[in-house]
Amino acid sequence: MRNDIVFGINGPVVTVRDTKSFSMMEMVFVGEKRLIGEVIHVEDEITTIQCYEETTGLKPGEPVEGTGSLMTAMLGPGILDNIFDGIERPLKELEKTSGAFIAKGSHVSSLDEEKMWDIIFKVQIGDTLESGNIFAVCPETAIIEHRFLVPYGVSGKVVSIKENGKYCLKDIALVLEAEDGTQHEIKFYQQWPIRTPRPVQKKLESRVPLITGQRVIDTLFPIAKGGAAAIPGGFGAGKTMTQHQLAKWCDADIIIYVGCGERGNEMSQVLEEFAALIDPKSGRPMTDRTVLIANTSNMPVAAREASIYTGITLAEYYRDMGYHVAVMADSTSRWAEALREISGRLEEMPAEEGFPAYLPSRLAEFYERAGLAETLGGQEGSISIIGAVSPAGNDFSEPVTQNTKRFTRCFWALDKSLAYARHYPAINWTDSYSEYQQDLQPWYAAHLGMDFLRYRQRMAAVLQEENKLMEIVRLIGADVLPDDQKLVLETAKAIRVGFLQQNAFHQEDSYVSLEKQMKMMQVILYLDHKAKQIVERGIPISAVTETGLFEKVVKMKYDIPNNRLEMFDSYIKEIDEKLEAIQGGTV
Repeated sequence: MRNDIVFGINGPVVTVRDTKSFSMMEMVFVGEKRLIGEVIHVEDEITTIQCYEETTGLKPGEPVEGTGSLMTAMLGPGILDNIFDGIERPLKELEKTSGAFIAKGSHVSSLDEEKMWDIIFKVQIGDTLESGNIFAVCPETAIIEHRFLVPYGVSGKVVSIKENGKYCLKDIALVLEAEDGTQHEIKFYQQWPIRTPRPVQKKLESRVPLITGQRVIDTLFPIAKGGAAAIPGGFGAGKTMTQHQLAKWCDADIIIYVGCGERGNEMSQVLEEFAALIDPKSGRPMTDRTVLIANTSNMPVAAREASIYTGITLAEYYRDMGYHVAVMADSTSRWAEALREISGRLEEMPAEEGFPAYLPSRLAEFYERAGLAETLGGQEGSISIIGAVSPAGNDFSEPVTQNTKRFTRCFWALDKSLAYARHYPAINWTDSYSEYQQDLQPWYAAHLGMDFLRYRQRMAAVLQEENKLMEIVRLIGADVLPDDQKLVLETAKAIRVGFLQQNAFHQEDSYVSLEKQMKMMQVILYLDHKAKQIVERGIPISAVTETGLFEKVVKMKYDIPNNRLEMFDSYIKEIDEKLEAIQGGTV
């Protein structure tokens, strides 16, 4: 048997000549240090491999060894409260073996194979199990129960099973006997190819919002559980900050945060913040329900391309248990740049702005893995994808942003001028949109009443009217406007500063419930309604502004605690008293 050897090296791209040993997408080991790679191109004469590790020092003539399997993720307990690189190597374990910098050819099991888990079985001998059925559970963290699933493609009758107790991942949990007599040994972990979506029974239409506690999102541009959203914005516009807020506060059960090509100090900040943050639902650290995948900008570019798939595969695994998972991809532009770099080294024909022609299909494949689904085991779970996009020069017409818009139904356009004005989240209310509004209307009507929908519509109309008036104001100033239009500007300012702007570092304002959001809208629009009546009677708008009501309404987000919503009634009462005093001539 001949040995396959390295023929050529071009960055992460390695070629092997005159071989029939490898199949497409097969995982291989390259060189004396056994670098992890994947076959991406097979021809009669040349087989092309992309390496997920640095190829510095690799020489022609070194051996290449196939594994016979695809690039897979190891799935089992121990994923949560962990941090992985782009190919699911645990960075905490790598630090123990190779220090602060990852040594080439470091091979560490993705999950701790020695740790003993306290397993409780949910089935017994004689039960018939299908793919996706839950056969056992264990506490993975203090707040998340890990549910062990029968692997895909396996079914049969339980003929042997362990007793409840402590077991490690590679122990045999049970034995299934298929109808043809074949026996399948089921262990406490699975492996799944990262580029292949995990199957479900059927995709469902999502009618429930992913509640984030961020007013501009929940009220104006909501996303459904199982939806996909894009956050485009130039450097410094607040993409990472917005995603941090969503990861901290959204009502998903599990958070998968993929730092794809981001700076190392940002990932360090994420680690520190999540470790310090207490989950409001459980009172436990946020890390108990969070997975971090860190492929920073100084890590190999090919692993950056794989990190997105690793993250979504982990998300699908927890979705199949019946959990609602939110995936934060920061950022898909860095992922697309990795595609472009590898494509260039492969000498493929470039398309727009040098990106490969298959960029749209790769983006579609990724966002298509979001959704609310009925799993093979009959559970209901969802994956919501929130992908940051970093268009060069803040140009939203570039290919990654434009193609992302095609495959997402929610677009939160970040505005650099808002960010520089310290208006966070810096989501521009005129450029953003959500196509989930219609789908979610029945849920909002059932849980908050039709008033919530009317308030949202009125607020959006005021902001749109302000946008038109600002064109006049920029030309000739606000003084020439009639009082009714000046009132529009005052109300819009109260909405922008008092409602849409949110302080991530303020105890009462970092997260706001939908009930409080509705009350805030009610007070702002009630003031607008009453002030409009005053102006219609010929009383100047200055008489209303001098009462200080607009300033007070702007500050109510800080002044009213989240658990004291009855205080909003006093605001309504004060508006009535002060505006009646104006009409009575006492002010």
